[in-house]
Amino acid sequence: MEQREIKQFLSEQSLFAGLAEAQLETLAAHARERDLESDQVLASQGARAESFYLILDGALVIEVPALTGPKLEVTRLGEGEVFGWSWLIAPYEWHFHARASGPTRVLEFDGKALLERCEADPAFGYPLLRRFSELMARRLDAAQRKMMDQWSPPGFA
Repeated sequence: MEQREIKQFLSEQSLFAGLAEAQLETLAAHARERDLESDQVLASQGARAESFYLILDGALVIEVPALTGPKLEVTRLGEGEVFGWSWLIAPYEWHFHARASGPTRVLEFDGKALLERCEADPAFGYPLLRRFSELMARRLDAAQRKMMDQWSPPGFA
């Protein structure tokens, strides 16, 4: 996908809808396509986070490691959904584990370069931070509900 195609694609995605042309151009300039094999790990909880991903085809399984036993699947993200906000907030470490549920194609964004741009240009950074904050709130709420449903012992309030 060429940069102008990426820019057009981003303008059609809900997370980026309404951003200015220059903001979309900056995002597109820091994006590249990446193919993932089935079960390929994209992020490991606690590892350094310097990217975020927009799913083009396929799906990602988002999981939380358990103290004992198997990982808990929190959600699956599909086409047009974004994974990753940890590149934006210190300590810049993944909070979840993510792996491809089958062959998956993503746009990988250079979060480190975009964070530098956010800090240097609040007119670029604030709209992006606002969008990612809304995404974080929705995802964390869903993760909390899923964990309470799956891990709550009898009598747990």
